[in-house]
Parts: sequence; structure tokens; C-alpha cells
Amino acid sequence: MHTMTEAGDQDFGRLSEPFRRELLAYCYRMLGSVDEAEEVVQDVYLDAWRAYDAFEGRSSLRTWLYRIATRACFKALEKGRRRPLPADLGGPEPDPDAALGAPAREVPWLQPMPDFLFTAVPADPAAVVVERQTMRLALVGALQRLPARQRAVLILRDVLQWRTAEVARLLEMTTAAVNSVLQRARAQVPLSQDDLIEPAEPRQRALLDRYVTAFATADVEQLVAVLTEDARWEMPPIATWFEGRRTVLAFLAGQLRMIGPATLVPASANGQPAFAVYARDRDGRHHPHALHVLTLTTEGASRIVAFHDPGLFPLFGL
Repeated sequence: MHTMTEAGDQDFGRLSEPFRRELLAYCYRMLGSVDEAEEVVQDVYLDAWRAYDAFEGRSSLRTWLYRIATRACFKALEKGRRRPLPADLGGPEPDPDAALGAPAREVPWLQPMPDFLFTAVPADPAAVVVERQTMRLALVGALQRLPARQRAVLILRDVLQWRTAEVARLLEMTTAAVNSVLQRARAQVPLSQDDLIEPAEPRQRALLDRYVTAFATADVEQLVAVLTEDARWEMPPIATWFEGRRTVLAFLAGQLRMIGPATLVPASANGQPAFAVYARDRDGRHHPHALHVLTLTTEGASRIVAFHDPGLFPLFGL
């Protein structure tokens, strides 16, 4: 039974609250789902609050919370299946006019995460850049392919910059074992994002303006200058996806004819530009259609994941 004093209660709240955002980001990177990460962090705080009287300060409170969170993530991963994006499940569809498969609702798809949930305010601008780059959708998706322990080691060492000895203590491993696991994880998920240098601000703004115009006017020609030659278009929960500017444009031309002009509301997810897309129905009312998350490079938009899940809109405050 919990018998913490009122002072201990206040102490725990005051000391532990500053770590909530970073723990949420950690659990999201581990699990690929905002809903699951929020649930786990809630449980972590409840477990930590119950056990706070027994916390003897042998490690820092932050390390202790990470230990509880890591165990909780491992437990969640035992039950769940990994969360993919469509490109993780098979090759691209070469025919832009092909009939799309039915939504694969049984697949636990990777979820996007709103920036405001993990960006601490006020924050050091350099830290914000690193945080955004290590939250990218493609990276979180790649992490999901790793076994749980490799995933935790890679995040703790290379994303959060913990020392090997700290990770070893947290995971109850030897430092040699941590290094060996890290090597295997790095071989599968390279963290360097050299090809993902974002365009300078004016170029980025011009690309995004043109993207908005294309959907607002249902004019696919606007996208010719936005998409890279090898652009990829994905639409979870639909498993079908397309690759190559020409194929993507041909597919979108058909879609825009069907949907008509749409309204785009800017958002940001995983440190990347995003748009909430609202389609008009016959009565002229707008309804949530999809949430687009764009990967921008100096060449243009190289990957767009259009999440066809209206359930995500409230998560983004939309």
C-alpha cells in the first residue's frame, strides 16, 4: 500500500515532472506509437510514485525513471508487433492506375508524433536540431526493425548520448555486451542523415507554398517542381505505395480529380513539415482527409507519408 508523505508526494512531482517530455520521446522511439508511449509514460510515473520512498538515490532520478521506462517498453514490445510504414512491407506499385488495396486496419502502423509533445520550451536551438533529426519518421521506422535490446542501446548511446557504462548499468549488461549490441544495431540503422540536409528557409517555404497550392487548386502540375526524381508516396493504412516522380504524379492526378480542391493546415510532426488535409464534401463542408508528413531535401520532397487516419487529427490539436 502506498504511504508516501505529502512532502514526499510534492517532492516526487517537482523533481520528476521535468523528465516527462524526454521520456515520452524515448518511449515513442522505442514503440513507434504516440498512444502507446503516452500510456507507458503514465504507468512509469505511477510506478515511480509508488516506489519513490524506496528510491535511495544510488542513481540519479532521471536514470531511475529511464530504467522503469525501458522495462515497461520491453514488456509492451513482447506483446505487440513492430510498427511498419507501407514501404517496409513490400515493393512499390508500378501502375499509378492500379486499384488500391483495402485499408489494412489489422496492421499496427507507425504513428507520427506532433512536435509540441517532445520539444521542450525554452530549449537550446542546437539541442532542438538534434532532437528533430533523431525523431524523423524514417529513423523511428528503421528503429522498429531492431530487437528491443538493440533498439534501447542505440537510442541511449547514439541519440541520448549516454556513456557506455551508464547504459550497461541501466540494462544490467557488461560494457563489452553493450558495445557488441551497439555495433549490430548501427550496422542496421545508420544514424547519420547526410542525405537529409534540409533546404534553406526561403527554398523550403517556396516548396511548401507550392505544395499547398497544388492541393488547394487540385493542380498536380504544381508538384512537378516539388517532388524529387525518386520521390516516394505512402498512405497508411493502405499498404500500396508509389515511387518515382512520374508515377506519383500520375497517381495524384487521379486522386485530385476525385477529391477536388482541398484545404491544407500547416502542422509539424517528427521535426518535419506536415499538413492536415481537409477535403470538401458535396455540401461544401470540410472533413479530415489525411495528415501529410513531408521529408524535404535540398532537391525537394523525397518522401511523403499521407496518414489516412482522421483519429490522428485530435492528437495534433486539429
